[in-house]
Amino acid sequence: MSIAPFACQPDDSRGRLFPEQLSTFRSPWQRDRDRIIHSSAFRRLKHKTQVFVEHDGEEYRGDYFRTRLTHTIEVAQVARTIAGALGLNTDLAETVALAHDLGHPPFGHTGEDALAALMAPYGGFDHNAQALRIVTRLERHYADFDGLNLTWEALEGIAKHNGPVLGELPYALAEVNAAWDLELTTNASAEAQVAAVADDVAYNHHDLHDGLRAELFTEAELAELPVIGPAFAEVDRLYPGLDRMRRRHEALRRVFGVMVEDVIAVAQNRLAGLQPQSAQEIRDMEGPIIRFSKPLYQNIKAIKSFLFTRMYRAPSVVDERLRVTEILNEMFPLFLNDPAKMPGGWRSAAEAAADETHRARVVLDYVAGMTDRFAISEHQRLLAL
Repeated sequence: MSIAPFACQPDDSRGRLFPEQLSTFRSPWQRDRDRIIHSSAFRRLKHKTQVFVEHDGEEYRGDYFRTRLTHTIEVAQVARTIAGALGLNTDLAETVALAHDLGHPPFGHTGEDALAALMAPYGGFDHNAQALRIVTRLERHYADFDGLNLTWEALEGIAKHNGPVLGELPYALAEVNAAWDLELTTNASAEAQVAAVADDVAYNHHDLHDGLRAELFTEAELAELPVIGPAFAEVDRLYPGLDRMRRRHEALRRVFGVMVEDVIAVAQNRLAGLQPQSAQEIRDMEGPIIRFSKPLYQNIKAIKSFLFTRMYRAPSVVDERLRVTEILNEMFPLFLNDPAKMPGGWRSAAEAAADETHRARVVLDYVAGMTDRFAISEHQRLLAL
């Protein structure tokens, strides 16, 4: 299938930091995608938090909630859909989508906030920068290099999918950028921008599902919100008397469709007007080419505000945030002060570190790579009285 002139073209890829022979049957970004899927970090996303922390036990309803892995798969699906509709390179869009959360620590954004505070004296912590550290350094499976040796375009997309990176850089991003200039002050490719918007679409959609299942709010309350209310009204008109779970699904899939169709329509209109002739023209524009329309963006802000109050800051969620923050606040200094409590390879790296900053970064790599369940079990083993 031919792609648009402003799409990233496989033949124009800037290649890999460590040169490799081209595949005879896969494009560079198909190869990147496959390496990400087969990475250890990708597998660990199965047991990392999206919103609700994973628990053990048959009574827990958490099996129904999204994990960081299922979220990532949904983002990749949305990214392929939008990229395909716009004539972009679907393989690159999918690659960035699959990699965008590899750097998330256990316990979701709560874990990221805790580790950012703990790492403040040592160069900070940011999950996008940590994703780059994983794919350039911490995955160690190949004979010729550390990391996955992804293409420049994939690394650029991981670094910049949320927009240009300005100001002081997290040390992990600074290290990667020093080795290979990712041109951080420009926009990312259109494909990476698609991955970023797909992230918004996916979590706004599935957090509504998960919040309902967790009984943090009701369908009636959601029906008071823009976009969602009309979706429920349409379902009630077309399917009067539909059972609750089907009604919920039908309404929320319409909300999902509104977001995707809006992004595609806005991008098509802007691309038709601007007529970019290369991927670099997309990067050099003043703002992103892929975004929601202004009216829908305002409606999504209202939905996000509702979710923030009723879901992300719900008392039960806040209590859990405090609990898991304490776990990280106790484990991190324990490993920093006594590296012997970490497994062999990590212990050796920490003990060989040149100073406390480098030792802290080893500890960070170890702790950030933990799944929720492993962090909880290690905390119990090491610190529970």
